[in-house]
Amino acid sequence: MTLFLSEADVKQLLTVDMALEAVESAHRDLSLGQAIDTPRARSRLPQTVLHILQGALPAQGVLGYKAYTSNKSGNRFLVHLFDAATGLHKAVIEADYLGMIRTGAVSGVAAKWLARPDATVAGVFGSGWQAEGHVRAICEALPLECVKVFGRKADKLRDFCARMSEVTGTTVVPAVSAEDAVRGSDLVGTVTTAAQPLFDAEWLEPGAHVNAAGSNALIRQELSEAAIRKCELITVDSVPTALAEAGDLLPLLEKGRLHPRQLVELGEVIIGRHPGRASAEQITLFESQGMAIQDLAVALRVLAAAQAAGVGREIPLV
Repeated sequence: MTLFLSEADVKQLLTVDMALEAVESAHRDLSLGQAIDTPRARSRLPQTVLHILQGALPAQGVLGYKAYTSNKSGNRFLVHLFDAATGLHKAVIEADYLGMIRTGAVSGVAAKWLARPDATVAGVFGSGWQAEGHVRAICEALPLECVKVFGRKADKLRDFCARMSEVTGTTVVPAVSAEDAVRGSDLVGTVTTAAQPLFDAEWLEPGAHVNAAGSNALIRQELSEAAIRKCELITVDSVPTALAEAGDLLPLLEKGRLHPRQLVELGEVIIGRHPGRASAEQITLFESQGMAIQDLAVALRVLAAAQAAGVGREIPLV
């Protein structure tokens, strides 16, 4: 039988710490040759798009996929897990909350490995659903004392900062401007759907780390070419995914101002194959596009927690 877990079940079980460990394990497995990840495929209709990410973590005993639809009425997410040895259907998991926490966790893992370990101030662009996961994860991963958040709607931004301060135990405050969000920040995160760069490259402090999490198509661009060129180390989830979707990087790649060989996969830093940050003054960048194996690793841990707690309901699938 297959276990079905609802959004409410996932919210009850999933923690940020669990997601950080899961995502790091997925990137480690990928760089050790113990994972398969297939870049996102999309089927487009005039009103609705179906997105599918699939992959396998054989060392963790699982393979599967995430499928979701996007429409003006909303987005709907499901993760399907299968046993790697038998092919049996293990779980169907509603994955809106799971995806939000997972996306944030990837930025948290990148910050852990690439930001300066003494980083205390972060600036974040975005105060929406995905920004919540981002703020929660970076506060878990680093000894942050203050997070400055820049958003377009003042009332929404105030509510977001108040809620994140309570949830994380870290001081989260509205930034008065885009420049305020970047100046003085050891870590800068972008979690938006922007089509134009969000900040001036000259605002970046020496030694800053940038997590760019919103640009997953050519029509989206959060970082300017100048900002990217200031980054001495550019890391990605996986090179094939970045070459297909990284809206921040694609213009430079197409112009020949950036070469695929310059892109370093995050897992290469985690396993020590690449040294990562070379100095306290170096500006580093992580471009996050999202991968199936990240979702599978998190979903697998949610499933284990559900089985231990007796949460969820069985459905007649094999």
